Amino acid sequence: QVHLVESGGGLVQPGGSLRLSCAASGRAFSTYAMGWFRQAPGKEREFVAAISWSGSRTYYADSVKGRFTISRDNAKNTVALQMTSLKPGDTAVYYCKCYASGGYWGQGTQVTVSS
Repeated sequence: QVHLVESGGGLVQPGGSLRLSCAASGRAFSTYAMGWFRQAPGKEREFVAAISWSGSRTYYADSVKGRFTISRDNAKNTVALQMTSLKPGDTAVYYCKCYASGGYWGQGTQVTVSS
């Protein structure tokens, strides 16, 4: 069982930055890949970024490549998403996912990019 709690969302102007964090409970956190997804109003949930259990491999959606960075700290059971050069199109609820068997999701955190 893995419980995930996201934080760090908010309102930011275009071109600004935000750092999202996901805190995980569960002894096996460091053995699972982790990811970030987002869902904008009226749209399907989409993949944003993922990181391997060790942190040695990362993956990004083309839409965020070069602007977002995913990282993890297995000692603190956290995964982060550093977002820079934000655009209005990045506005969405951002969800943390643990790629354990069956998958676990957090409750989401709202990111709004607007002037």
